Amino acid sequence: MEKKNQLEWIDYSHRMRLHNSPVLRALFWVAGSLSLVLGILGIFLPILPTTPFLLLTAYLYTRSSERFYNWLMNHAYLGPYIRQWVEHRTLTLRTKFSALGLLTVTIVSSNVFFVEFPVAHVLMALTGILVGTYILHFKTLEIERKPR
Repeated sequence: MEKKNQLEWIDYSHRMRLHNSPVLRALFWVAGSLSLVLGILGIFLPILPTTPFLLLTAYLYTRSSERFYNWLMNHAYLGPYIRQWVEHRTLTLRTKFSALGLLTVTIVSSNVFFVEFPVAHVLMALTGILVGTYILHFKTLEIERKPR
């Protein structure tokens, strides 16, 4: 497939595992499209995470549509998030800090403003520590800086 205004269109269909059932493929496509909308909203709304929804979209499209999976992987703005994860299983330092910051703000504000039970405070804090540790265990992608 050749696209205008794009330097290189890469076919990623070799990574796909289309589901045999047309009904399930349609359901995967609908769920993937919903996930894509949530991921795009997450770019503008700080409460919604972008990357997890985009990764879910990629997975659901691999099970449903070669056309949409290739479109997503080759997208100028969304594709790099997904390709970075699929190809390298790494996170940028910015992504790690953003995820940890959002996790901390969410858990602290929930504990302060919404949760009344001491056991829930402890469980939420423990969950935050475990998720934070999980995020930190991924390798950090070294970004090559261009000379000015």
